[in-house]
Formats: sequence, C-alpha cells, structure tokens
Amino acid sequence: MADTSAQARHVAIIMDGNGRWAKRRHLPRALGHQRGVEAVRTLVRGLAETGIECLTLYAFSSENWKRPGEEVDDLMNLMRKFVKSDLPEFIANDVKLKIIGDWQGLAHDIVEMLEDALAKTSGGTRTLAVALNYGSQQEIARAAAKAAGGGEITPETIAAHLDTADLPPLDLLIRTSGEVRLSNFLLWQAAYAEMIFVDTLWPDFTPEHLQEALDEFARRERRYGGR
Repeated sequence: MADTSAQARHVAIIMDGNGRWAKRRHLPRALGHQRGVEAVRTLVRGLAETGIECLTLYAFSSENWKRPGEEVDDLMNLMRKFVKSDLPEFIANDVKLKIIGDWQGLAHDIVEMLEDALAKTSGGTRTLAVALNYGSQQEIARAAAKAAGGGEITPETIAAHLDTADLPPLDLLIRTSGEVRLSNFLLWQAAYAEMIFVDTLWPDFTPEHLQEALDEFARRERRYGGR
C-alpha cells in the first residue's frame, strides 16, 4: 500500500562531520563540536516552522566512549553547557525534551541536569529527542528482554518497549557528511523510514538544508512493501 502523505511527523538526524569540519579549517576538533551544537540550537529554534512533531538527534553513541578521553570530556562539557543555557529557550518555545539510550549511565551531575530538564519541559507540544549513550542493538536487546518478561515476543511487544515507544513512527532519517550508513542508530524504527544522505558537514547544516530534505520526503511515495 502506498502512502503519499507529504508531512514528516518524526525526523531523525545522524549529526556527522564535526571533526572533519574542524580539520578542513585547521581548527581543534572541540571547536567543530561547538559549531555542531550551534547548528542544533538553530534547528530547534525553528522547529515550530517545519511542522515536525518530533526531531530525534544522535548526539552521543555507546561506541563514542572509544574516542580519546579528552574529546569525550569536551563532549560531556558541551552537553552540560547546552542543557544549562538552552533550557529556558526550550520552555519558551514549547519544546519537550526526551532522552533515549542509557543516559542514566552518564556522570551524576549530567543525569541530574537532564532529569530537571525533562521535568521542566514535560508540557511541550513538540519533542526534541536526544540520543545519549545510545546504541540501537542494545536498545532492541533491552526491549526484547522486557517483552519476554511479559510473555510473548512479537514485533508489537518489542516495539512497545523501545525507547521511542511514545514517539510517532519514524518518517525520515537524515545523515550528514556524505557517509552512507546507520551506525547503530534507530535500526528498528528505520525499517520503513525514508532516508536521505547529504554531503553537508553537520556544523554547516542549516534550516534550509532541513527544508530541502522535507521537500524531498514530500515527493517520495512510501510503499511499505507494496506496489
């Protein structure tokens, strides 16, 4: 059965290319990550204008712990600054924060900050879901274990225990920087999502790039295995 619905309700982005952006400019990787955060901030500010109900961003994977310790520390500190500085803006823009992944395994102060942000933004009408310490295979394994504890394991019972169970189905997945792979991100949810891979490095990704992707999505015919 074909679906010609033009509006993407749930969009996910693999934000790739911060390091390469910095390298091309002979700048520290940390500055590339800072510019990447600015790109996130700009997109969130314009979220209401897109019609998107949920934007899910791949911020820190469970595999990112393998990076050099200094870079991991920079990323964690950026996370602290982002939550602290942007929380009032989330509230003002009616944005609800959601965290997916094993985020409670992060540093204690970050967990406390996130818990506070989740509580203070719970009334938002549009959702920003941030994947932190996230790995899709691990998520599916957790969901399957929970489904088994309740009896029958089916696609429906597994889906009901995913981190994204309360979010709209994933419509569109975008990856920046020219890489063409999912990197253990939303593997289950992406089963019938449309995918768009762009060459733009994440710090250069703008609301205009997002709108181009949404326009491309609107031109596609979603078939879900049918003709």
